[in-house]
Amino acid sequence: MPNFSLPALVLKPNVNPNFWSQSSWALLRAVVGIMMIHNGLDKLSNIESFAQAYVQVIGLPFPIFFSYVAAFTELIGAPLLALGLLTRPAALGLFSTMCVAMYHHILVAGFSIPYLELSAVYAACFLGFAVNGAGLFSTDALIVNWLDASALSAQAKRIMRLEKSYADASANPEGVSV
Repeated sequence: MPNFSLPALVLKPNVNPNFWSQSSWALLRAVVGIMMIHNGLDKLSNIESFAQAYVQVIGLPFPIFFSYVAAFTELIGAPLLALGLLTRPAALGLFSTMCVAMYHHILVAGFSIPYLELSAVYAACFLGFAVNGAGLFSTDALIVNWLDASALSAQAKRIMRLEKSYADASANPEGVSV
Protein backbone atom coordinates (compact mmCIF):
# COMPACT_ATOMS: atom_id res chain seq x y z
CA MET A 1 0.00 0.00 0.00
CA PRO A 2 1.51 3.35 -1.00
CA ASN A 3 2.39 5.85 1.70
CA PHE A 4 0.60 9.10 0.81
CA SER A 5 1.26 12.33 2.63
CA LEU A 6 -1.64 14.65 3.48
CA PRO A 7 -0.47 17.34 1.00
CA ALA A 8 -0.22 14.71 -1.75
CA LEU A 9 -3.73 13.45 -1.00
CA VAL A 10 -5.18 16.97 -1.05
CA LEU A 11 -3.30 18.20 -4.11
CA LYS A 12 -3.02 15.09 -6.30
CA PRO A 13 -5.16 15.69 -9.39
CA ASN A 14 -7.12 13.35 -11.55
CA VAL A 15 -4.45 11.87 -13.83
CA ASN A 16 -6.62 10.86 -16.76
CA PRO A 17 -4.05 10.53 -19.58
CA ASN A 18 -6.23 12.19 -22.22
CA PHE A 19 -4.84 15.58 -23.31
CA TRP A 20 -8.23 16.93 -24.42
CA SER A 21 -9.91 15.81 -21.21
CA GLN A 22 -7.23 17.55 -19.14
CA SER A 23 -7.40 20.67 -21.31
CA SER A 24 -11.18 20.94 -21.04
CA TRP A 25 -10.98 20.34 -17.27
CA ALA A 26 -8.47 23.21 -16.97
CA LEU A 27 -10.66 25.47 -19.12
CA LEU A 28 -13.75 24.69 -17.01
CA ARG A 29 -11.77 25.32 -13.83
CA ALA A 30 -10.56 28.71 -15.08
CA VAL A 31 -13.95 29.86 -16.39
CA VAL A 32 -15.93 28.80 -13.32
CA GLY A 33 -13.31 30.29 -10.99
CA ILE A 34 -13.17 33.61 -12.80
CA MET A 35 -16.95 33.89 -13.08
CA MET A 36 -17.42 33.27 -9.35
CA ILE A 37 -15.19 36.17 -8.25
CA HIS A 38 -17.84 38.80 -8.94
CA ASN A 39 -20.25 37.10 -6.51
CA GLY A 40 -17.89 37.79 -3.63
CA LEU A 41 -17.38 41.37 -4.80
CA ASP A 42 -21.15 41.90 -5.01
CA LYS A 43 -21.59 40.69 -1.44
CA LEU A 44 -18.87 43.01 -0.14
CA SER A 45 -20.27 46.02 -1.99
CA ASN A 46 -23.23 46.07 0.44
CA ILE A 47 -22.66 43.48 3.12
CA GLU A 48 -25.50 44.68 5.37
CA SER A 49 -28.04 44.38 2.58
CA PHE A 50 -26.80 40.90 1.67
CA ALA A 51 -26.90 39.83 5.32
CA GLN A 52 -30.48 41.02 5.71
CA ALA A 53 -31.83 39.75 2.38
CA TYR A 54 -30.10 36.37 2.27
CA VAL A 55 -28.47 35.25 5.51
CA GLN A 56 -31.11 36.43 7.98
CA VAL A 57 -33.88 34.94 5.82
CA ILE A 58 -32.53 31.41 6.24
CA GLY A 59 -32.15 31.85 9.99
CA LEU A 60 -28.38 31.71 10.41
CA PRO A 61 -27.09 33.47 13.51
CA PHE A 62 -24.62 36.34 13.14
CA PRO A 63 -25.72 37.31 9.61
CA ILE A 64 -22.98 39.92 9.09
CA PHE A 65 -20.29 37.42 10.09
CA PHE A 66 -21.63 34.70 7.79
CA SER A 67 -22.01 37.22 4.98
CA TYR A 68 -18.31 38.04 5.27
CA VAL A 69 -17.49 34.31 5.39
CA ALA A 70 -19.43 33.75 2.15
CA ALA A 71 -17.92 36.80 0.45
CA PHE A 72 -14.33 35.94 1.35
CA THR A 73 -14.83 32.26 0.52
CA GLU A 74 -15.80 33.38 -2.98
CA LEU A 75 -13.13 36.08 -3.23
CA ILE A 76 -10.32 33.78 -2.11
CA GLY A 77 -11.59 30.37 -3.25
CA ALA A 78 -12.54 31.37 -6.79
CA PRO A 79 -9.08 32.66 -7.85
CA LEU A 80 -7.47 29.64 -6.16
CA LEU A 81 -9.76 27.39 -8.19
CA ALA A 82 -8.97 29.27 -11.41
CA LEU A 83 -5.23 28.86 -10.77
CA GLY A 84 -5.59 25.23 -9.75
CA LEU A 85 -3.99 25.97 -6.37
CA LEU A 86 -5.40 24.20 -3.29
CA THR A 87 -8.26 23.27 -5.58
CA ARG A 88 -10.00 20.70 -3.41
CA PRO A 89 -10.29 22.90 -0.28
CA ALA A 90 -11.27 25.93 -2.39
CA ALA A 91 -13.88 23.90 -4.28
CA LEU A 92 -15.26 22.48 -1.05
CA GLY A 93 -15.71 25.98 0.38
CA LEU A 94 -17.34 27.21 -2.81
CA PHE A 95 -19.57 24.12 -2.94
CA SER A 96 -20.70 24.92 0.60
CA THR A 97 -21.64 28.49 -0.31
CA MET A 98 -23.64 27.23 -3.28
CA CYS A 99 -25.47 24.70 -1.09
CA VAL A 100 -26.46 27.55 1.25
CA ALA A 101 -27.54 29.60 -1.79
CA MET A 102 -29.71 26.72 -3.05
CA TYR A 103 -31.25 26.36 0.42
CA HIS A 104 -32.05 30.09 0.37
CA HIS A 105 -33.65 29.84 -3.08
CA ILE A 106 -35.79 26.87 -2.00
CA LEU A 107 -36.95 28.71 1.13
CA VAL A 108 -37.83 31.86 -0.81
CA ALA A 109 -39.22 30.48 -4.07
CA GLY A 110 -39.80 26.80 -3.48
CA PHE A 111 -38.38 24.27 -5.90
CA SER A 112 -38.19 26.74 -8.79
CA ILE A 113 -35.64 25.86 -11.45
CA PRO A 114 -35.06 29.47 -12.61
CA TYR A 115 -34.01 30.43 -9.06
CA LEU A 116 -31.96 27.29 -8.44
CA GLU A 117 -30.34 26.99 -11.85
CA LEU A 118 -27.16 29.03 -11.48
CA SER A 119 -26.30 27.99 -7.93
CA ALA A 120 -26.99 24.33 -8.79
CA VAL A 121 -24.71 24.43 -11.85
CA TYR A 122 -21.97 26.09 -9.81
CA ALA A 123 -22.45 23.56 -6.98
CA ALA A 124 -22.13 20.65 -9.41
CA CYS A 125 -18.94 22.11 -10.89
CA PHE A 126 -17.41 22.75 -7.47
CA LEU A 127 -18.31 19.26 -6.28
CA GLY A 128 -16.58 17.85 -9.36
CA PHE A 129 -13.41 19.79 -8.54
CA ALA A 130 -13.59 18.82 -4.85
CA VAL A 131 -13.73 15.15 -5.84
CA ASN A 132 -11.36 15.09 -8.85
CA GLY A 133 -8.90 17.86 -8.06
CA ALA A 134 -7.55 20.41 -10.49
CA GLY A 135 -6.21 18.13 -13.21
CA LEU A 136 -2.73 17.82 -14.65
CA PHE A 137 -2.57 21.38 -16.00
CA SER A 138 -2.64 23.02 -12.57
CA THR A 139 -0.48 24.47 -9.86
CA ASP A 140 -1.55 21.59 -7.59
CA ALA A 141 -0.07 19.06 -10.03
CA LEU A 142 3.22 20.94 -10.13
CA ILE A 143 3.36 21.13 -6.32
CA VAL A 144 2.49 17.48 -5.75
CA ASN A 145 5.09 16.45 -8.33
CA TRP A 146 7.66 18.59 -6.51
CA LEU A 147 6.67 17.26 -3.04
CA ASP A 148 6.47 13.60 -4.02
CA ALA A 149 8.23 12.57 -7.21
CA SER A 150 6.39 9.24 -7.18
CA ALA A 151 2.90 10.76 -6.71
CA LEU A 152 2.27 11.16 -10.43
CA SER A 153 2.85 8.28 -12.80
CA ALA A 154 5.28 8.51 -15.67
CA GLN A 155 2.24 8.62 -17.97
CA ALA A 156 0.83 11.62 -16.11
CA LYS A 157 4.16 13.42 -16.34
CA ARG A 158 4.23 12.79 -20.09
CA ILE A 159 0.73 14.27 -20.37
CA MET A 160 1.87 17.36 -18.45
CA ARG A 161 4.55 17.85 -21.16
CA LEU A 162 2.10 17.34 -24.02
CA GLU A 163 1.19 21.00 -24.21
CA LYS A 164 4.71 21.86 -25.34
CA SER A 165 4.80 19.07 -27.90
CA TYR A 166 1.40 20.07 -29.32
CA ALA A 167 2.57 23.68 -29.54
CA ASP A 168 5.75 22.58 -31.31
CA ALA A 169 3.80 20.39 -33.73
CA SER A 170 1.40 23.16 -34.65
CA ALA A 171 4.27 25.62 -35.16
CA ASN A 172 6.05 23.13 -37.42
CA PRO A 173 3.27 21.05 -39.07
CA GLU A 174 5.50 19.22 -41.54
CA GLY A 175 7.80 17.82 -38.89
CA VAL A 176 10.84 19.52 -40.36
CA SER A 177 13.47 20.24 -37.74
CA VAL A 178 14.46 23.84 -37.52
